[in-house]
Amino acid sequence: MQTIGLLGGMSWESSAVYYKLINEGVRARLGGLHSAKIVLWSAEFQDVASKQAAGDWQALRELMIDGARALERAGADMLLICTNTMHKLADDVAAAISIPIVHIADIAAAAIKATPSRRPLLLATRFTMEEAFYRGRMLDRHELDLVRPTADEERIVHDIIYRELCQGVVEPASKAQCMAIIDAARARGADGVILGCTELDLLLSQADSDLPVFDTTALHAQAAVDRALAPAPLAAMMGHH
Repeated sequence: MQTIGLLGGMSWESSAVYYKLINEGVRARLGGLHSAKIVLWSAEFQDVASKQAAGDWQALRELMIDGARALERAGADMLLICTNTMHKLADDVAAAISIPIVHIADIAAAAIKATPSRRPLLLATRFTMEEAFYRGRMLDRHELDLVRPTADEERIVHDIIYRELCQGVVEPASKAQCMAIIDAARARGADGVILGCTELDLLLSQADSDLPVFDTTALHAQAAVDRALAPAPLAAMMGHH
């Protein structure tokens, strides 16, 4: 079994979901008392959020690279950045380490392409919705043209993420706001919904919509499980003695 490196704490609310889902995934596949081999490096999120808001991406780049290198030294065989937003720096982080990064946008794209959806709505932080590092990768590498919310809607979603979900607060009124944003996007041609922030799965799920809903946290965690268990160990093939 390979060791999964989690670069987390951005926020810890979603990192806890990763930890749970990855361990559940390994148990589901191997049974018994099996669990995942995980190394977690967790950031201090107030520091991260302050630097994001200030646009100090250079300091964040150094922080992310420090964390990634620490995970590699600790024996991680792969790296998951447990946040969509910080994939803005994924290429820089990848260049600084020798273990592979499991990129959340590529994992989401594969899941989208397994459905009829081709123009899903992107719900995420302002950084992820506005900037090219996520939407551009989806378009250039995967030929998926993501639907953006309006500017007002983007502000609402961003605030819900930072003011509520990252602090463990789940408000029914906020869920209703997101559902209205999804309905409005559907009228503009959206044929799916990407929960493009790892905290959004605290608020929304497939049960909330008849459009396909792509939970990036769950998809990313599942990809880590698949990769960690990929080279079938001899002992597992021979059965338990």
